[in-house]
Amino acid sequence: MTNTDTQLSFDGLGIAPKIIEILDKHKFLIPTPIQHRAIPIAIEGSDVMGIAQTGTGKTLAFCIPMIQALARVKGQGLVIVPTRELAIQVDETYRRIGSTLGVRTAVLIGGAPMGRQIADVRRKPHVIIATPGRLIDHLDHNTVKLQQVKVLVLDEADRMLDMGFAPQIKRALQDVSPDRQTMLFSATMPSEIVNLASQYMKLPVRVEMAPAGTAAEQVEQELFFVHKDDKNSLLQTVLAEYKGPILIFSRTKWGANKISRAVKQMGHESTDIHSNKSLAQRRTALEGFKQGKYRVLVATDIAARGIDVKGIEVVINYDLPGTAEDYVHRIGRTGRAGHKGRALSFATPDQAREVRNIEKFIHSSLPVKTLPGDLKVVQPVDTYNQPRMRGNRNFSRRGRSSGRGRRR
Repeated sequence: MTNTDTQLSFDGLGIAPKIIEILDKHKFLIPTPIQHRAIPIAIEGSDVMGIAQTGTGKTLAFCIPMIQALARVKGQGLVIVPTRELAIQVDETYRRIGSTLGVRTAVLIGGAPMGRQIADVRRKPHVIIATPGRLIDHLDHNTVKLQQVKVLVLDEADRMLDMGFAPQIKRALQDVSPDRQTMLFSATMPSEIVNLASQYMKLPVRVEMAPAGTAAEQVEQELFFVHKDDKNSLLQTVLAEYKGPILIFSRTKWGANKISRAVKQMGHESTDIHSNKSLAQRRTALEGFKQGKYRVLVATDIAARGIDVKGIEVVINYDLPGTAEDYVHRIGRTGRAGHKGRALSFATPDQAREVRNIEKFIHSSLPVKTLPGDLKVVQPVDTYNQPRMRGNRNFSRRGRSSGRGRRR
Protein backbone atom coordinates (compact mmCIF):
# COMPACT_ATOMS: atom_id res chain seq x y z
CA MET A 1 0.00 0.00 0.00
CA THR A 2 1.42 3.40 -0.95
CA ASN A 3 1.82 6.39 1.30
CA THR A 4 -0.96 8.09 -0.62
CA ASP A 5 -3.30 5.20 0.16
CA THR A 6 -2.56 5.34 3.88
CA GLN A 7 -3.66 9.01 3.98
CA LEU A 8 -7.12 8.16 2.67
CA SER A 9 -10.01 8.01 5.11
CA PHE A 10 -13.75 7.34 5.08
CA ASP A 11 -14.15 10.65 6.96
CA GLY A 12 -15.12 13.59 4.79
CA LEU A 13 -16.79 11.51 2.09
CA GLY A 14 -20.33 12.41 3.19
CA ILE A 15 -20.93 9.07 4.93
CA ALA A 16 -23.44 9.13 7.79
CA PRO A 17 -21.89 8.87 11.29
CA LYS A 18 -23.68 5.61 12.07
CA ILE A 19 -22.25 3.96 8.96
CA ILE A 20 -18.79 5.26 9.88
CA GLU A 21 -19.21 3.49 13.25
CA ILE A 22 -20.10 0.25 11.46
CA LEU A 23 -17.10 0.56 9.16
CA ASP A 24 -14.84 1.10 12.18
CA LYS A 25 -16.34 -1.92 13.92
CA HIS A 26 -15.55 -4.13 10.93
CA LYS A 27 -12.04 -2.67 10.57
CA PHE A 28 -12.79 -0.82 7.33
CA LEU A 29 -10.51 2.08 8.15
CA ILE A 30 -8.85 3.06 4.87
CA PRO A 31 -10.93 3.24 1.69
CA THR A 32 -9.55 1.86 -1.55
CA PRO A 33 -9.06 4.46 -4.31
CA ILE A 34 -12.29 3.49 -6.09
CA GLN A 35 -14.20 3.79 -2.81
CA HIS A 36 -12.61 7.14 -2.03
CA ARG A 37 -13.48 8.53 -5.45
CA ALA A 38 -16.89 6.97 -6.10
CA ILE A 39 -18.60 7.14 -2.69
CA PRO A 40 -18.93 10.95 -2.39
CA ILE A 41 -20.18 11.24 -5.99
CA ALA A 42 -22.76 8.51 -5.42
CA ILE A 43 -23.86 9.95 -2.08
CA GLU A 44 -24.60 13.23 -3.87
CA GLY A 45 -27.05 11.28 -6.03
CA SER A 46 -25.18 11.35 -9.34
CA ASP A 47 -25.09 8.39 -11.69
CA VAL A 48 -21.68 6.72 -11.58
CA MET A 49 -19.62 4.63 -14.00
CA GLY A 50 -16.88 3.05 -11.90
CA ILE A 51 -13.98 1.30 -13.62
CA ALA A 52 -11.40 -0.42 -11.44
CA GLN A 53 -9.37 -3.60 -11.31
CA THR A 54 -10.99 -6.65 -9.80
CA GLY A 55 -10.37 -6.97 -6.08
CA THR A 56 -10.30 -3.23 -5.39
CA GLY A 57 -13.44 -2.95 -3.27
CA LYS A 58 -16.14 -1.95 -5.75
CA THR A 59 -18.89 -3.62 -3.68
CA LEU A 60 -18.44 -1.28 -0.73
CA ALA A 61 -18.27 1.64 -3.17
CA PHE A 62 -21.92 1.12 -4.12
CA CYS A 63 -23.19 -0.53 -0.93
CA ILE A 64 -22.58 2.48 1.32
CA PRO A 65 -24.25 5.10 -0.95
CA MET A 66 -27.23 2.81 -1.61
CA ILE A 67 -27.88 2.13 2.08
CA GLN A 68 -27.56 5.83 2.87
CA ALA A 69 -29.87 6.84 0.01
CA LEU A 70 -32.55 4.34 1.07
CA ALA A 71 -32.53 5.89 4.54
CA ARG A 72 -33.65 9.17 2.95
CA VAL A 73 -36.08 8.09 0.25
CA LYS A 74 -38.91 5.59 0.09
CA GLY A 75 -38.11 2.77 -2.24
CA GLN A 76 -35.83 -0.17 -2.91
CA GLY A 77 -32.33 -0.83 -4.13
CA LEU A 78 -31.57 -3.37 -6.86
CA VAL A 79 -28.16 -4.91 -7.52
CA ILE A 80 -27.77 -7.06 -10.65
CA VAL A 81 -24.68 -9.29 -10.81
CA PRO A 82 -23.54 -11.97 -13.28
CA THR A 83 -23.12 -15.04 -11.05
CA ARG A 84 -24.70 -16.75 -8.05
CA GLU A 85 -21.45 -16.68 -6.09
CA LEU A 86 -21.05 -12.94 -6.56
CA ALA A 87 -24.67 -12.36 -5.52
CA ILE A 88 -24.07 -14.22 -2.27
CA GLN A 89 -20.90 -12.25 -1.57
CA VAL A 90 -22.61 -8.92 -2.30
CA ASP A 91 -25.40 -9.94 0.09
CA GLU A 92 -22.79 -10.67 2.78
CA THR A 93 -21.44 -7.13 2.42
CA TYR A 94 -24.92 -5.61 2.67
CA ARG A 95 -25.67 -7.66 5.75
CA ARG A 96 -22.38 -6.68 7.37
CA ILE A 97 -22.96 -2.97 6.80
CA GLY A 98 -26.75 -2.79 6.98
CA SER A 99 -27.94 -5.38 9.49
CA THR A 100 -27.64 -3.12 12.53
CA LEU A 101 -29.49 -0.42 10.57
CA GLY A 102 -32.39 -2.78 9.93
CA VAL A 103 -31.62 -3.24 6.22
CA ARG A 104 -33.28 -6.38 4.83
CA THR A 105 -32.11 -8.10 1.66
CA ALA A 106 -33.45 -10.71 -0.74
CA VAL A 107 -31.20 -12.77 -3.01
CA LEU A 108 -32.73 -13.98 -6.28
CA ILE A 109 -30.46 -16.51 -7.97
CA GLY A 110 -30.81 -19.66 -10.03
CA GLY A 111 -30.35 -22.99 -8.31
CA ALA A 112 -32.24 -21.84 -5.21
CA PRO A 113 -35.96 -22.48 -4.50
CA MET A 114 -38.33 -19.96 -6.04
CA GLY A 115 -40.75 -20.34 -3.13
CA ARG A 116 -38.19 -19.18 -0.60
CA GLN A 117 -37.30 -16.21 -2.79
CA ILE A 118 -40.96 -15.24 -3.23
CA ALA A 119 -41.38 -15.30 0.55
CA ASP A 120 -38.31 -13.08 0.95
CA VAL A 121 -39.68 -10.58 -1.58
CA ARG A 122 -43.04 -10.47 0.21
CA ARG A 123 -41.23 -9.28 3.33
CA LYS A 124 -40.49 -6.07 1.38
CA PRO A 125 -36.68 -6.09 1.44
CA HIS A 126 -34.84 -2.83 1.16
CA VAL A 127 -32.35 -4.32 -1.31
CA ILE A 128 -32.81 -7.04 -3.94
CA ILE A 129 -29.65 -8.72 -5.21
CA ALA A 130 -30.24 -10.79 -8.34
CA THR A 131 -28.71 -12.56 -11.28
CA PRO A 132 -30.29 -11.51 -14.61
CA GLY A 133 -31.90 -14.84 -15.52
CA ARG A 134 -33.62 -15.39 -12.17
CA LEU A 135 -34.73 -11.76 -12.01
CA ILE A 136 -36.51 -12.16 -15.34
CA ASP A 137 -38.11 -15.40 -14.09
CA HIS A 138 -39.65 -13.43 -11.22
CA LEU A 139 -40.74 -10.60 -13.51
CA ASP A 140 -42.39 -13.11 -15.86
CA HIS A 141 -44.25 -14.68 -12.93
CA ASN A 142 -45.16 -11.25 -11.55
CA THR A 143 -43.55 -12.13 -8.20
CA VAL A 144 -41.24 -9.09 -8.29
CA LYS A 145 -42.07 -5.49 -9.20
CA LEU A 146 -39.30 -3.01 -9.87
CA GLN A 147 -41.27 0.25 -10.02
CA GLN A 148 -40.13 1.20 -6.49
CA VAL A 149 -36.41 0.79 -7.27
CA LYS A 150 -34.75 4.13 -6.56
CA VAL A 151 -31.11 3.00 -6.70
CA LEU A 152 -29.93 0.53 -9.33
CA VAL A 153 -26.47 -1.08 -9.51
CA LEU A 154 -25.10 -3.08 -12.43
CA ASP A 155 -22.07 -4.87 -10.99
CA GLU A 156 -19.50 -6.52 -13.28
CA ALA A 157 -21.50 -5.21 -16.21
CA ASP A 158 -18.97 -6.28 -18.82
CA ARG A 159 -19.09 -9.86 -17.56
CA MET A 160 -22.89 -9.88 -17.78
CA LEU A 161 -22.72 -8.82 -21.42
CA ASP A 162 -20.01 -11.42 -22.10
CA MET A 163 -22.38 -14.06 -20.70
CA GLY A 164 -25.17 -12.99 -23.05
CA PHE A 165 -27.36 -11.21 -20.49
CA ALA A 166 -27.91 -7.99 -22.50
CA PRO A 167 -31.60 -8.78 -23.26
CA GLN A 168 -32.36 -9.54 -19.60
CA ILE A 169 -30.62 -6.38 -18.41
CA LYS A 170 -32.50 -4.21 -20.89
CA ARG A 171 -35.79 -5.83 -19.89
CA ALA A 172 -35.12 -5.11 -16.21
CA LEU A 173 -34.10 -1.52 -16.97
CA GLN A 174 -37.42 -0.98 -18.73
CA ASP A 175 -39.30 -2.04 -15.57
CA VAL A 176 -37.30 0.13 -13.18
CA SER A 177 -38.55 3.63 -12.48
CA PRO A 178 -36.85 6.25 -14.68
CA ASP A 179 -36.60 8.41 -11.56
CA ARG A 180 -33.67 6.50 -10.13
CA GLN A 181 -29.97 6.68 -9.48
CA THR A 182 -27.89 4.22 -11.52
CA MET A 183 -24.40 2.99 -10.68
CA LEU A 184 -22.44 0.82 -13.07
CA PHE A 185 -19.25 -0.86 -11.88
CA SER A 186 -16.88 -2.97 -13.92
CA ALA A 187 -13.27 -3.98 -14.37
CA THR A 188 -13.29 -3.10 -18.08
CA MET A 189 -15.35 -0.69 -20.15
CA PRO A 190 -15.99 -2.00 -23.68
CA SER A 191 -18.08 -0.03 -26.15
CA GLU A 192 -21.19 -2.10 -25.33
CA ILE A 193 -21.08 -0.81 -21.76
CA VAL A 194 -20.66 2.78 -22.90
CA ASN A 195 -23.68 2.38 -25.17
CA LEU A 196 -25.70 0.90 -22.32
CA ALA A 197 -24.73 3.82 -20.08
CA SER A 198 -25.67 6.41 -22.70
CA GLN A 199 -29.13 4.85 -23.07
CA TYR A 200 -30.04 4.26 -19.43
CA MET A 201 -27.95 6.66 -17.29
CA LYS A 202 -28.28 10.39 -16.65
CA LEU A 203 -25.02 12.26 -17.24
CA PRO A 204 -22.95 9.64 -15.40
CA VAL A 205 -19.72 10.67 -13.71
CA ARG A 206 -16.93 8.35 -14.92
CA VAL A 207 -14.55 7.24 -12.19
CA GLU A 208 -11.69 5.26 -13.72
CA MET A 209 -8.94 4.00 -11.44
CA ALA A 210 -7.02 1.97 -14.02
CA PRO A 211 -7.09 1.70 -17.80
CA ALA A 212 -8.95 -1.26 -19.28
CA GLY A 213 -6.64 -4.25 -19.31
CA THR A 214 -4.57 -3.16 -16.34
CA ALA A 215 -3.58 -6.24 -14.37
CA ALA A 216 -3.43 -6.20 -10.58
CA GLU A 217 -0.26 -4.42 -9.52
CA GLN A 218 0.41 -6.70 -6.57
CA VAL A 219 0.48 -9.84 -8.73
CA GLU A 220 3.76 -11.21 -10.06
CA GLN A 221 3.01 -12.92 -13.36
CA GLU A 222 4.98 -15.80 -14.89
CA LEU A 223 4.60 -17.98 -17.98
CA PHE A 224 5.60 -21.56 -18.77
CA PHE A 225 5.56 -23.02 -22.26
CA VAL A 226 4.86 -26.70 -21.66
CA HIS A 227 3.66 -29.70 -23.65
CA LYS A 228 0.08 -30.66 -22.84
CA ASP A 229 1.15 -34.09 -21.55
CA ASP A 230 3.62 -32.45 -19.13
CA LYS A 231 1.15 -30.06 -17.49
CA ASN A 232 0.42 -32.38 -14.56
CA SER A 233 4.12 -32.89 -13.85
CA LEU A 234 4.64 -29.12 -13.85
CA LEU A 235 1.57 -28.68 -11.65
CA GLN A 236 2.90 -31.21 -9.16
CA THR A 237 6.17 -29.27 -8.88
CA VAL A 238 4.34 -25.99 -8.39
CA LEU A 239 2.04 -27.42 -5.71
CA ALA A 240 5.09 -28.66 -3.81
CA GLU A 241 6.79 -25.28 -4.18
CA TYR A 242 4.00 -23.13 -2.73
CA LYS A 243 2.32 -23.98 0.56
CA GLY A 244 -0.63 -21.57 0.67
CA PRO A 245 -4.10 -21.66 -0.91
CA ILE A 246 -4.04 -22.16 -4.68
CA LEU A 247 -6.74 -21.47 -7.27
CA ILE A 248 -6.47 -23.34 -10.58
CA PHE A 249 -8.42 -22.36 -13.69
CA SER A 250 -9.60 -24.81 -16.34
CA ARG A 251 -11.26 -23.97 -19.65
CA THR A 252 -13.89 -26.71 -19.31
CA LYS A 253 -16.08 -28.35 -16.67
CA TRP A 254 -14.71 -31.77 -17.63
CA GLY A 255 -11.18 -30.44 -17.30
CA ALA A 256 -11.87 -29.02 -13.85
CA ASN A 257 -13.04 -32.43 -12.64
CA LYS A 258 -10.00 -34.12 -14.13
CA ILE A 259 -7.52 -31.63 -12.69
CA SER A 260 -9.10 -31.85 -9.24
CA ARG A 261 -8.80 -35.65 -9.28
CA ALA A 262 -5.16 -35.38 -10.34
CA VAL A 263 -4.41 -32.91 -7.53
CA LYS A 264 -5.91 -35.33 -4.99
CA GLN A 265 -3.70 -38.10 -6.35
CA MET A 266 -0.72 -35.80 -5.78
CA GLY A 267 -1.62 -35.74 -2.09
CA HIS A 268 -3.38 -32.37 -1.79
CA GLU A 269 -6.91 -31.63 -0.58
CA SER A 270 -8.81 -30.35 -3.59
CA THR A 271 -12.32 -29.52 -4.77
CA ASP A 272 -13.82 -28.01 -7.92
CA ILE A 273 -16.64 -25.67 -8.91
CA HIS A 274 -18.33 -25.16 -12.27
CA SER A 275 -21.80 -24.71 -13.72
CA ASN A 276 -22.68 -28.42 -13.57
CA LYS A 277 -22.46 -28.25 -9.77
CA SER A 278 -25.57 -27.30 -7.83
CA LEU A 279 -25.62 -24.04 -5.93
CA ALA A 280 -25.30 -25.95 -2.64
CA GLN A 281 -22.29 -27.88 -3.95
CA ARG A 282 -20.60 -24.71 -5.15
CA ARG A 283 -21.19 -22.93 -1.83
CA THR A 284 -19.87 -25.92 0.11
CA ALA A 285 -16.75 -26.06 -2.07
CA LEU A 286 -16.09 -22.34 -1.76
CA GLU A 287 -16.62 -22.32 2.01
CA GLY A 288 -14.34 -25.35 2.35
CA PHE A 289 -11.66 -23.49 0.42
CA LYS A 290 -12.07 -20.35 2.54
CA GLN A 291 -11.86 -22.32 5.78
CA GLY A 292 -8.83 -24.36 4.75
CA LYS A 293 -10.54 -27.71 4.34
CA TYR A 294 -9.28 -27.67 0.75
CA ARG A 295 -5.93 -26.13 -0.15
CA VAL A 296 -6.66 -26.23 -3.88
CA LEU A 297 -9.78 -25.04 -5.67
CA VAL A 298 -10.16 -25.86 -9.37
CA ALA A 299 -12.65 -23.70 -11.24
CA THR A 300 -13.90 -22.68 -14.64
CA ASP A 301 -14.33 -19.01 -15.47
CA ILE A 302 -17.58 -19.02 -13.50
CA ALA A 303 -15.26 -18.20 -10.58
CA ALA A 304 -13.09 -15.58 -12.27
CA ARG A 305 -15.18 -12.81 -10.72
CA GLY A 306 -17.26 -14.78 -8.26
CA ILE A 307 -14.56 -15.58 -5.69
CA ASP A 308 -13.60 -13.10 -3.00
CA VAL A 309 -11.09 -14.98 -0.89
CA LYS A 310 -8.24 -13.08 0.72
CA GLY A 311 -4.90 -14.81 0.96
CA ILE A 312 -4.88 -16.90 -2.23
CA GLU A 313 -1.14 -17.34 -2.71
CA VAL A 314 -1.10 -18.48 -6.32
CA VAL A 315 -3.49 -18.49 -9.27
CA ILE A 316 -2.60 -21.08 -11.90
CA ASN A 317 -3.94 -20.84 -15.43
CA TYR A 318 -3.71 -24.56 -16.16
CA ASP A 319 -5.50 -23.66 -19.39
CA LEU A 320 -5.19 -20.20 -20.88
CA PRO A 321 -8.52 -18.35 -20.80
CA GLY A 322 -10.69 -17.83 -23.83
CA THR A 323 -10.16 -14.06 -23.83
CA ALA A 324 -7.45 -11.68 -22.68
CA GLU A 325 -10.02 -9.90 -20.50
CA ASP A 326 -10.66 -13.13 -18.60
CA TYR A 327 -6.93 -13.39 -17.91
CA VAL A 328 -7.07 -10.12 -15.97
CA HIS A 329 -10.09 -11.25 -13.98
CA ARG A 330 -8.55 -14.63 -13.20
CA ILE A 331 -5.28 -13.30 -11.85
CA GLY A 332 -7.19 -10.69 -9.88
CA ARG A 333 -8.24 -13.47 -7.49
CA THR A 334 -4.78 -13.21 -5.90
CA GLY A 335 -3.02 -10.08 -4.70
CA ARG A 336 -6.26 -8.71 -3.24
CA ALA A 337 -6.75 -5.99 -0.64
CA GLY A 338 -3.11 -4.94 -0.62
CA HIS A 339 -1.67 -8.46 -0.39
CA LYS A 340 0.95 -9.73 -2.81
CA GLY A 341 0.11 -12.58 -5.15
CA ARG A 342 1.49 -14.71 -7.94
CA ALA A 343 -0.04 -15.91 -11.20
CA LEU A 344 1.43 -18.78 -13.21
CA SER A 345 0.19 -19.60 -16.72
CA PHE A 346 0.73 -22.84 -18.61
CA ALA A 347 0.79 -22.35 -22.40
CA THR A 348 1.27 -25.07 -24.99
CA PRO A 349 3.65 -24.42 -27.89
CA ASP A 350 0.80 -23.65 -30.29
CA GLN A 351 -0.69 -20.94 -28.03
CA ALA A 352 1.79 -18.22 -28.88
CA ARG A 353 -0.97 -16.11 -30.43
CA GLU A 354 -3.08 -16.34 -27.25
CA VAL A 355 -0.10 -15.24 -25.17
CA ARG A 356 0.51 -12.30 -27.52
CA ASN A 357 -3.13 -11.24 -27.18
CA ILE A 358 -2.86 -11.27 -23.39
CA GLU A 359 0.38 -9.24 -23.45
CA LYS A 360 -1.18 -6.72 -25.81
CA PHE A 361 -4.21 -6.35 -23.56
CA ILE A 362 -2.23 -5.89 -20.32
CA HIS A 363 0.40 -3.72 -22.03
CA SER A 364 3.19 -5.87 -20.66
CA SER A 365 5.29 -8.93 -21.48
CA LEU A 366 4.84 -12.11 -19.46
CA PRO A 367 8.21 -13.29 -18.10
CA VAL A 368 8.94 -16.79 -19.42
CA LYS A 369 10.39 -19.34 -17.00
CA THR A 370 12.33 -22.46 -17.83
CA LEU A 371 10.71 -25.74 -16.95
CA PRO A 372 11.85 -27.41 -13.74
CA GLY A 373 13.32 -30.88 -13.37
CA ASP A 374 13.39 -33.29 -16.29
CA LEU A 375 10.55 -31.72 -18.26
CA LYS A 376 11.30 -31.34 -21.93
CA VAL A 377 12.36 -27.84 -23.02
CA VAL A 378 9.65 -26.25 -25.14
CA GLN A 379 9.90 -23.58 -27.80
CA PRO A 380 6.74 -21.87 -29.01
CA VAL A 381 5.93 -22.18 -32.67
CA ASP A 382 7.76 -19.84 -35.07
CA THR A 383 4.80 -17.48 -35.40
CA TYR A 384 5.60 -16.32 -31.89
CA ASN A 385 8.27 -14.08 -33.37
CA GLN A 386 10.37 -13.09 -30.38
CA PRO A 387 13.32 -14.87 -28.79
CA ARG A 388 12.16 -16.96 -25.83
CA MET A 389 14.98 -18.75 -24.10
CA ARG A 390 17.51 -16.02 -23.77
CA GLY A 391 17.56 -14.73 -20.20
CA ASN A 392 14.71 -16.97 -19.08
CA ARG A 393 13.98 -17.16 -15.40
CA ASN A 394 14.93 -20.33 -13.58
CA PHE A 395 12.62 -22.16 -11.23
CA SER A 396 14.10 -22.05 -7.74
CA ARG A 397 13.11 -23.75 -4.53
CA ARG A 398 11.61 -20.56 -3.11
CA GLY A 399 9.77 -19.62 -6.25
CA ARG A 400 12.06 -16.65 -6.87
CA SER A 401 13.71 -15.72 -10.10
CA SER A 402 17.38 -15.50 -10.93
CA GLY A 403 16.74 -12.51 -13.21
CA ARG A 404 13.93 -10.59 -14.83
CA GLY A 405 14.56 -12.16 -18.23
CA ARG A 406 11.75 -10.50 -20.16
CA ARG A 407 11.61 -11.28 -23.84
CA ARG A 408 13.10 -8.55 -25.99
